[in-house]
Amino acid sequence: MDVVLSERDKMLSGAPYDPGCPELVALRTRAQRLMRDYNQTIYGDAQRAELMQALLGTWNGAVIRPPFHVDYGVNIHFGPGCFANFNLVVLDVCPVHIGARSQIGPNVQILTADHPRDAATRATGAEWGRPVTIGADVWIGGGAIILPGVTVGDGAIIAAGAVVTRDVPAGVTVMGNPARPQKQKEG
Repeated sequence: MDVVLSERDKMLSGAPYDPGCPELVALRTRAQRLMRDYNQTIYGDAQRAELMQALLGTWNGAVIRPPFHVDYGVNIHFGPGCFANFNLVVLDVCPVHIGARSQIGPNVQILTADHPRDAATRATGAEWGRPVTIGADVWIGGGAIILPGVTVGDGAIIAAGAVVTRDVPAGVTVMGNPARPQKQKEG
């Protein structure tokens, strides 16, 4: 007997899914309400913690400066001691794991969502995604973009404005579009 997966299960597994299904629309609407409420807060507002606990899969006390934008929120997992500056965008159709003490500059985009390259297939509305994993003690500079399926190793540095299209090993600094390892200076 074949198991029929829900559109949400398909989405989380990286299989093509229908983003217009009622369950996913309801989850995005919930996230939009929570983001709206959070983005209207200021430093020190007591409701910030409650909103982040409701929105995110794992919050762990991460400092996230509004505005903050997500698709679902529940697929985002912050380790302890994380910081995200203004205007972080996380398209979390698949899980996003951000390791302990990682810091994210302003205007960073972390994208798990992907779309068909063929126009006819794209016209069907189908989407899919691939998870993003960011290790511990990572620094992501302002305006960087991390694309679907990327893993960033512990202690790596993503330079400001970098477009990360492939995995970044632990301890490596990458920059550019597409992001490439920075050459080490000798001596």
